[in-house]
Amino acid sequence: MIPKRLRSPLYIIFTFLFFLSCQEKDSKIPQQKNTTVEVQKAITTADTFFNNNKLDSAFYYYNKAKFICNPITNADYYVTTLNRMAEIQQMHADYAGSETTLTEVFPFLKYAKKTPQIWNSYVIQSINYLNTYDYNKAILYNQKALELKTEEWRKLIAKNNIAVILMEEGKYKEALSIFLSLISKKELINDTIFQGRALDNIGFCYFKTNDSVKALDFLNKSLHLRKKTNNPFDLGKSYMHFAKFYEKSNPSLAKKYMLLSYEKFSSINNTDEKLSSLKLIITNSTNKELKKYSTIYVNLVDSVFEIRQKAKNQFAKIKYDSKKEKNENLKLKTHKVENELQLERQKNKNIISYIIIVLSLSLILVLYFYLTSRGNREKIEATYKSETRIAKKLHDELANDIYHTMAFAESKNLSLAENKEQLLNNLDIIYLRTRDISKESSPIVTSEKYILHLKEMISGFNTPHINLLVNGLESIPWNEIEKNKKVTIYRVLQELLVNMKKYSNATLVGITFKMTYNNVVITYTDNGKGIDLNTIIFKNGLHNVENRILAIKGIIDIDSAPEKGFKVFIKFPV
Repeated sequence: MIPKRLRSPLYIIFTFLFFLSCQEKDSKIPQQKNTTVEVQKAITTADTFFNNNKLDSAFYYYNKAKFICNPITNADYYVTTLNRMAEIQQMHADYAGSETTLTEVFPFLKYAKKTPQIWNSYVIQSINYLNTYDYNKAILYNQKALELKTEEWRKLIAKNNIAVILMEEGKYKEALSIFLSLISKKELINDTIFQGRALDNIGFCYFKTNDSVKALDFLNKSLHLRKKTNNPFDLGKSYMHFAKFYEKSNPSLAKKYMLLSYEKFSSINNTDEKLSSLKLIITNSTNKELKKYSTIYVNLVDSVFEIRQKAKNQFAKIKYDSKKEKNENLKLKTHKVENELQLERQKNKNIISYIIIVLSLSLILVLYFYLTSRGNREKIEATYKSETRIAKKLHDELANDIYHTMAFAESKNLSLAENKEQLLNNLDIIYLRTRDISKESSPIVTSEKYILHLKEMISGFNTPHINLLVNGLESIPWNEIEKNKKVTIYRVLQELLVNMKKYSNATLVGITFKMTYNNVVITYTDNGKGIDLNTIIFKNGLHNVENRILAIKGIIDIDSAPEKGFKVFIKFPV
C-alpha cells in the first residue's frame, strides 16, 4: 500500500506509464512487508519489561514497535504502543513529553477498532493537561472519553476524573454534585477502593464549602473503608485531608495526621505526595523539627529533579536515535532504488519514454527523501536545543536556589520567627520557579485567546521594582497572522523580558505594537544598564531572537549603549 504522502497526481501518472512500458517486470516490484508478527514480538517483549518495572527497556521496545508498525493497517497496535510510552513518561513526571507522544496517536484513532484503547488515549492525555494546569483541556479529553460507546464503568471513571479536575480548580460545589451521583451507581457500589476515594473527596468538598459536620462524617466513612483495603496511597490521602480539616481547630491532632500521611507516602516512595505532606508539616513546625523537615524537603526536591531530568533525557535520546536510524534506513533504500533503476536504464536504452519516466521518478523520490530527512533533522535538533536550554535553566537557577536554601536551613536559628519566615519564602520560590519552568516548556496558545496569554506572559514580569507598559497590543489583527509568527513573537518577547530581568537592572520597560500598511512593528525599550554593541558577541538569547525574526521574514534592529538603556525594533509582514 502506497503511503498517502506519495499519492500526488504526478506520481500516479508516472507510475501508470511505468507499468505500461514495463509490464513484464511487474513481478519484480517489491511488495510492502507485513510487519504484524514483528510488531507483536516487540510489544510482548516491552510488556514483559513493563510488568517487571524495567521502564527504560520497556520504552525502548515500545518505541521499536512504533517504528515498524503501520499506523493505518495496524492501528490498534500503534495506539496501544504509544499509550504505553506516554504512560511511562507520565510515571517520570514528563507530562510535556507524554503529551507530545500522544499527539502522534490522534490522527490514527479513526482507524482503531478497540474502543478501550481510544478511551485510554483520551484519559492519559487528560492527566497530562491536569498536571500542566490546563484544566479546560483536561476536562475536554474526559468529555471525549464519555462520548465513546464503551462500558458504563469507563464512563463513570471519566466523570470522576472531571470531578477531580473541578476540585483542582476550586469548584468544590460542582465537584461535590458529581461525586454524590457516582457513589450510588451499581457498577461502582461494591468497588471498595473507588467508594473510599469518592467518600474522601466528598468529605473534602464539604470541608471546603464550610459544612464541617458532613465533611467529618464522610471523611470517617472513607477512612473506615480504606483501613480495610490497607492501601498506603489511599490512607495517605485520607490522613492528608484530616490534617487540613483539623489544621486550624486542633493543631496537635492535625500534626499527627500530617506525620501519618508522610509515613504512608514514604512507604511507597510517592515523591509528589511526600513533598505535599512535608510542605504541610513544615508550615506547622518550629525549632529543630522545622529544620529537620525543611532539610528533608530540600534534599528531596533536589534529588527528584535530577532523577526526572535524567529520565526525560534518556527517553528523548531513545526517540532521537530511533528517528536517526529510520532516516538512515530510508537513505539506504533510496540508494538501492536508484541503483536498480540505473541497471534497468542500461538494459532498455532504446525505450526513450521509459528512461524519461525513470529519471523523473528518481528525481521526485530523491527530492522527497532529502526534504523529509532535512525537516526531521531540523525538528530533532530544535527539540534537543530546547531540552538543553531547560536542563541548563534547572542547573543554573533552580539548583542555586535549592543549595542556597539548604545552606540557610543549616546555618540559621530556625526558632526565630524571621528566619522561619525566610525559609518558607525560599521554599515557595523553589516551588514557583519549578512551575515557571514547566509552563515555559508547554505549548503556546495561538487561537483567539492568544492576546490574553501574551498579556499574561508579559504581566508576569511586572514586579514592585519593574514598571512595565504595553501599548497597542489589541490594535493588531492577531487572528489574521499565521500561527508560527504568533509563536515567534511570543518567544521573542519572552526572551527579551527574561534577559531584562536577569541582566539589565531596568525599572521601566515599554513595549509598543503598531500596524503600518501590511507590517506589524514592535518596539521594545528599557532603562537598564544597556550593552556595548561594538564589543558584544551575539550568543544565546539575542542570537535566538535574531534568528527567530529572520525566520518569519522580518527585520530586527538593536540600539543600545552602556548606561543608556536597551532598545529593539522589530518589523515583520502580516
